[in-house]
Amino acid sequence: MPERDDEAALKRAKQDEEQGKAPTTQAGEFVREEIHHVREGKHGARSPQQAIAIGLSKARRAGVKLPPPPSGEIRKKAQQDLRKGKAAGKKKPAAKRSRAITAALKREGRSAASPEKLARQARESARKRKTSDRHRAAVKAVQTKGKTGLKRAAQKAARTRGRAA
Repeated sequence: MPERDDEAALKRAKQDEEQGKAPTTQAGEFVREEIHHVREGKHGARSPQQAIAIGLSKARRAGVKLPPPPSGEIRKKAQQDLRKGKAAGKKKPAAKRSRAITAALKREGRSAASPEKLARQARESARKRKTSDRHRAAVKAVQTKGKTGLKRAAQKAARTRGRAA
């Protein structure tokens, strides 16, 4: 049985699906929820990547059609989660295992969800993508921002340029 937070994330993910948004956007709701769990102190995470992986795993199990990463980088767990999401009769996880995982996560730190660590993770992730992909994403972002959003972004860019110098 999903927790209340997970149900809210699932509801938002379903809304995203109805609006025709990408599976990654739908899964983002679960990742966001997981980051909040770490920040609230519900449990910890060793790194931002672990918190993100937990969120993606929950998304796959909830039925978000998020494909596992390309072969070679893949964890078998991602494929298992995907199969579980497709399975009609969802099997309840073992209580002992569930408690052990929760206990292990509680022992981890909370700094994995700090804005600094998440920003670093986002930058590293973006750096791994091709320039053309980053450019396409930026162009799309500009189109969805609108006039006031563009103005605000330009002002922020000018401020941060001043700080960097």
